[in-house]
Amino acid sequence: MPEPSIEIVLDRTNQLGEGPCWHGGEQALYWVDALAPAVHRLDAAGELSTWTMPEIIGSFVFRRAGGLVGALKSGFAAIDLADGAVSTIVDPEPDRPTNILNDGKCDRRGRYWCGSRNGELINPTGALHRLDPDLSVRRMDQGFIVSNGIAFSPDDRTLYLADSRAETVFAYDLDIDDGVISNRRVFFSTRDIAGRCDGATVDAEGFYWCALIHGGQVARVDPKGRFDRLIDLPVKHPTMCTFGGRKLDILYVTSAAAMVPETERTATPHAGALFAIHDLGVRGLPEPHFGG
Repeated sequence: MPEPSIEIVLDRTNQLGEGPCWHGGEQALYWVDALAPAVHRLDAAGELSTWTMPEIIGSFVFRRAGGLVGALKSGFAAIDLADGAVSTIVDPEPDRPTNILNDGKCDRRGRYWCGSRNGELINPTGALHRLDPDLSVRRMDQGFIVSNGIAFSPDDRTLYLADSRAETVFAYDLDIDDGVISNRRVFFSTRDIAGRCDGATVDAEGFYWCALIHGGQVARVDPKGRFDRLIDLPVKHPTMCTFGGRKLDILYVTSAAAMVPETERTATPHAGALFAIHDLGVRGLPEPHFGG
C-alpha cells in the first residue's frame, strides 16, 4: 500500500471531537464536540456551520426525512438543522440516570444502533440500543463500561462494538433483516498496546478502522482481528474515523483536547483538530441514513 499523508483539515480545538460522518449528497463532513456540545458541518468550499446542543451529545445519524437523530445525555432526539431545534424522541435508559448515550451508527435497514457509557467510566452499566424507524427502542445487549467502535461489515453479517475501558472489541453475528444480534465474541484486544479502541468504521474490503485514543494512532484490523496497519497521528487522543470525499477514499479523524493536561498543551498544539488521511489505497462505504 502507498505511504499515507496526513492533512490538518481544521485546526480548531474540539474538547471531545467525535462521530465524524460523511454526507455524500451534500459532499460535507459532519461531526460533534461532545463536551462543548455542538454539531459541526464542513462543506467542500471550507465553510463551517455549527449547531449548539443543549447537553452532551455522543453521536448522531443522518435522517432520510431530513435533519439528524442524535444521542444526547437525556436520550435520542431529533435535530432540525433548519432552525437548530432539538426535540426528544425517547430515553432508552430511564432506569440508569447517570449513564450517557455514546457512540452509534446506522445499519443499512435504517436502524440507529447506539451504545451508552457509565457516567463515572468505572462500572459496566452501559448497554447497546437499537432505535427503529418507527421510533421504538430496544435494548440489545448490556454489560459495557464505555460502548464505542460500532460498525457493520460490508456483507451486513457482522456488527462490531468496543468496550474501550474493558480494552476489548467484540463481534456479533447480525441478522440484518430482523435486526437481531447473537454469538458475541472477542474480535481483538487492545490490552497489549498503548491505545484503546474508540470510534470506528469499516472499509469496502471489510477491514475495521479504529481510532486508538491515548495511543496516537489509527489502526486497520483484518476480519480475523489481526492488526494490518498502524498510522501515527500528531495527537495523542484521536477519537473516531470515517471515510469521506467524492471517492470515499479519505479517512477523516476527529481528536480531543480535553484529555491533554495543561502542562502538555504547548507540546501538542493540534489536540482537538480534525485530520484527513490521504493515499490509503482503500475506500470506505456510503453512510446509511436513519429510516424514520
